[in-house]
Amino acid sequence: MQQLVVFIVALILSCSFSAVAEQEQTYLLGPADKIIIKVIGEDDLTIETQLTDSGKINYPFLGEITAKGLTIKQLENVIYRGLKGDYFVEPNVFVGMVEYRPFFIHGEVKKPGGYPYTPAMTVNQAVALAGGLTERASREKIYIMREEFKDKQEAATLSTKVAPGDTVIIEQRFF
Repeated sequence: MQQLVVFIVALILSCSFSAVAEQEQTYLLGPADKIIIKVIGEDDLTIETQLTDSGKINYPFLGEITAKGLTIKQLENVIYRGLKGDYFVEPNVFVGMVEYRPFFIHGEVKKPGGYPYTPAMTVNQAVALAGGLTERASREKIYIMREEFKDKQEAATLSTKVAPGDTVIIEQRFF
């Protein structure tokens, strides 16, 4: 019995880690994301920084770098190519997420506002962070405004995935 419990916990954790790893491979950086950059063996080149409103960062030796729209791996390659040759023979560059940009939720939730995003988040989890639904909340009139399509609302359910920068809207139900 105890082995079965350990197996189930391990299975759940491995699924969670693979979802996070998958998202980091396809996740596109944007304003307000906080990242860490390290060059192994070069402590002076370790920085933790937040992307500006224009999606840029400043990095030693390289100056301003546009990170908006890049994956973490692509940003690693930009920094690697920038440092290789002029500064280092073979730099070992690492870029990691420290904190994703927030998502927003408003309408019929108890505490509307911006909240920290976590990978694989659903509307249901976003609602929980916002204190739950109000008594007048509709479970059918849920919408998401995706960050990349600010003027377009798409219908959603409680199981719809939320992405960083998205806005979740919970409308009122009419009795």
